[in-house]
Amino acid sequence: MITPTQLAQVGEATLLDARAASLRQRFPGMHFTECGEDDVSPRYRPAFSVDGYDLYLISGASGHCLELTNDPGSATGILVAAKVDEE
Repeated sequence: MITPTQLAQVGEATLLDARAASLRQRFPGMHFTECGEDDVSPRYRPAFSVDGYDLYLISGASGHCLELTNDPGSATGILVAAKVDEE
């Protein structure tokens, strides 16, 4: 389970260093992965957004496959999706 408070803390940390490796060090009990926002299906909505990044909930970090989820109760980690600059 990932709480709104945890999401906000991860959002703040993402502004400092959005690399998954850095976030894993700051939040050792949580799984992190990263990608670009265009790699995320439009059927999922960010659980939290900060300047330059959307945070999505993922489940299955202890199993073989990760999947996006909209359910914070089943979330085991966070996908950090870098927003694409549209110029």
